[in-house]
Parts: sequence; C-alpha cells; structure tokens
Amino acid sequence: MSGKLNSPWSGNEDSAGANQELTGTINVALVNPEIPPNTGSIARLCAATGCTLNLVRPLGFFLDDKRLKRAGLDYWDLLVHRFFDSTQELERAYADKNIYYVTTKGHRWYSNVQYYPGDLVVFGPETAGLPQDLLAAYPERCVRIPMLPDERARSLNLANSVAIVLYEALRQLGFSGLV
Repeated sequence: MSGKLNSPWSGNEDSAGANQELTGTINVALVNPEIPPNTGSIARLCAATGCTLNLVRPLGFFLDDKRLKRAGLDYWDLLVHRFFDSTQELERAYADKNIYYVTTKGHRWYSNVQYYPGDLVVFGPETAGLPQDLLAAYPERCVRIPMLPDERARSLNLANSVAIVLYEALRQLGFSGLV
C-alpha cells in the first residue's frame, strides 16, 4: 500500500510548511508504520508540539483509513509532514542534523543524548523495528528507552515511545514555543 490515496493531508505529498524548519522543534520519522491509530496519535502529538512528522514508505495502510483520521482528530490541518520513499532519502534530507534511531538494540538511553533544534528521531515499524543493517551502520546513533530485561516485554507501543523520546527532547530545548 503506497499511502497515496485520499490523504487526510489533502493529498499533498508534503505539507505547505514542510520545507520551513520550525525553531526549537524536533523532527520525527516513522519508517514503514503499520498500525493506523499509532500513526494518527503520533500525527496529533507532532501537530500539538509543532514537530514535523516524516513518513517513510511503504506505509502499512492507506492514508484514508478511518482509524488514522479518528486518532488524529481535528489536528490534521496543524500537522507539518513529509513523505519519503526510503530511509536513504530521509537521511539525505536531514544530513546536516543529528539523527537518532530509537531501538531496543541501542546501548545508550534516549535521555543521555543532547538534543538540538532540528534533530531527527527515527522509529521503525511496530512488528519489526528498524532494519538491522541500518542500526549496524550507525551504532553511535542508536538510543533506547529503558525497560525490564524480561523477554516477554519486547517493546513499548510505538505512539508511547515517540511521546517519551519527543518530550525529553523538547524538555531539553526548554519547551520552546510551547505553553
């Protein structure tokens, strides 16, 4: 599924403000997201914080999915978003920024990173996480959210993970522009 049909984002490939970097914000990327309500919740989170949402295709759903729209409620017109066809294209777009890959395989906690305006935090699909070859290429950029070492609790919900990391980054930036 390409994610190009009847977008809640009015069918635009990029939102009107996608090329304008907002000062004091963090950029979020979802690589091949699979669950519409997670993406909708993350879109709402990004809209409410002024952060850009980057979606890397393929998406595991169509953008007209009613669960995606409902999770985002009426925040879609506030969302700055961009679409990419690969992680390589995403990385080129943010080549001058710090890029962090959030993974259960990271050795550094997300809270032990110094975030700067414009940094990019990248999250993988719900069932598989980020590709191993990507993580192996950038081990110094891999960060994790601390959890119990119990193998039954493999990971957190994607929307919760984005919220945890995003708000730490925004806290470090003094919640610039937020009230």
